[in-house]
Amino acid sequence: MKLSVIIVNYNVTPLLRNCLLSIQKYIQEVEYEVIVIDNASTDSSWGDLIPEFPSVHFMASDTNGGFSKANNQAIKSAKGEYLLLLNPDTELKGFYMKELLDFAGSRPRFGCLGVRMHDAEGNFLPESKRSVPDMFNSFEKLFTNFKKNNSKSYYRNDIEENAVAEVEVVTGAFLLIKKEVYEKIGRLDEAYFMYGEDIDLCYTLLQNGYKNYYYGKVSLLHLKGESTVKDEVYLERFYGAMQTFIDKYYKGSKPLQYSFLKAGLKLRHQIEKIKLK
Repeated sequence: MKLSVIIVNYNVTPLLRNCLLSIQKYIQEVEYEVIVIDNASTDSSWGDLIPEFPSVHFMASDTNGGFSKANNQAIKSAKGEYLLLLNPDTELKGFYMKELLDFAGSRPRFGCLGVRMHDAEGNFLPESKRSVPDMFNSFEKLFTNFKKNNSKSYYRNDIEENAVAEVEVVTGAFLLIKKEVYEKIGRLDEAYFMYGEDIDLCYTLLQNGYKNYYYGKVSLLHLKGESTVKDEVYLERFYGAMQTFIDKYYKGSKPLQYSFLKAGLKLRHQIEKIKLK
């Protein structure tokens, strides 16, 4: 088995169906399996997909322990040499999976790979290629809007959208990694309930001498926000994940950056909470 596609579902049955149809249509010339784990959805309609997609392995978690935990649970049964962590609110847009696997296999110390993502209107999603958060690029991300410049910023604007290049961070919405490497570096950190786990995984790969890649020659539809309600729970999880990251990597070793990042996160969190009212 060359590839295991891992999808965590939570209350997005229509999006999951379209995602599975795109996999069925576009993954060819590759021996693969699809594992869908439902993360204790309150909507049971995902079960209606089981007879429609008989080749997909569906499983259910009794409780919602978060995105990282669900992925790790599903991956225990994965047989593929490579893992593709894929969001249910995505759709493949081309016959490029073999090309990506060949690329990954040709790179020594391959860590992980992400692709160029766009929304339903065709707009490029800048989180497709990112830097590890630090004091400077985090200030830019939290308090400014430099997305249009060509600097080496949090969103790697110095890299063209259609380029192929080494980057530090790609998104967990589409993340290709060798299963052997995934297990070796310790899998997704389950301290993250949702958000931030992809940054942590990419950073862990870098710390262990692996190289991460952005592959902009191919694209993926990501219906960003369609499966997320932007409320106070979302804000708590998002900014809580960022706090978890800086606690893990900056608190002891980089006290100045830690203090700056902690204060910035707290301020931005408060600003976003006010906007909701």
